[in-house]
Amino acid sequence: MAKNIITYIKISLYFFFIKNLDFLYPTCGIIKLIFNSYLILLSKNKFTVKIKIKNMRLLIIEDDKELSCLLSTALKPLAYAVDTAEDGEKGLNLALINSYDLIITDYNLPLLNGREIIERIRNEKRSTPILVLSVRSEINDRVELLNLGADDYLAKPFTLAELLARIKALLRRPQNIKNKILTIGDLEMQPDRFLITKSGKKISLSSKEFALLQYLIENKGEILSRQKIMEHVWDENADPFSNTIEVHIMNLRKKIETTKRAMIFTYSNRGYKIDVEK
Repeated sequence: MAKNIITYIKISLYFFFIKNLDFLYPTCGIIKLIFNSYLILLSKNKFTVKIKIKNMRLLIIEDDKELSCLLSTALKPLAYAVDTAEDGEKGLNLALINSYDLIITDYNLPLLNGREIIERIRNEKRSTPILVLSVRSEINDRVELLNLGADDYLAKPFTLAELLARIKALLRRPQNIKNKILTIGDLEMQPDRFLITKSGKKISLSSKEFALLQYLIENKGEILSRQKIMEHVWDENADPFSNTIEVHIMNLRKKIETTKRAMIFTYSNRGYKIDVEK
């Protein structure tokens, strides 16, 4: 019991320092010194955080030296091997010559920006998971970013506890989800290529329409509530009381359905379902 209490206190203190550093990193010299000293104490006591995953190599591409240092300092005690780069060109070079389990990159970088890094990595047929850190104003929406080839994104400012959770989720994601093909009826969707065809003919969809259709097909046969759709397709700033979902559903129906065959079904007060029949 006593050992469990001590461990709980250590974890609480650990994330207390992390959470505060996330917002203080531009001017956190004294706190950083305390934080580093605490990490050393944890290391000497062989303290292990449960979310640790052994033998994982990460690349951090971040031009903010202070933030890059803090992220690296926080991740290394959790048994992650971490390489860092301060500009997009160096980061891309490291990404292409080394084998990483995860790449964490800022979006706005000198020499090469996050968009160019992602495109170059994907053009080289590398399927390494990519997590993008971005100020919300730099990206229109997360669908645009994911369409570039990123696997996830995290808006600044963020808590390190949230970053660690995203890292864990990406590292345990099976690689075979890449290049997947989704089908239902005569529809075929290739998310990685942002391609949707009906009976072999390409259909033009907006980013939101594509993301909504992908979410529906991935859960075909299941009734999805408005709340679930809003959480998975739109960001947290979307108005849950607007009719944006209904408008996008209507547009999708016009593009993928015929007068003889419906595919997206509405269930009053429950949500929507895509299937070959109701």
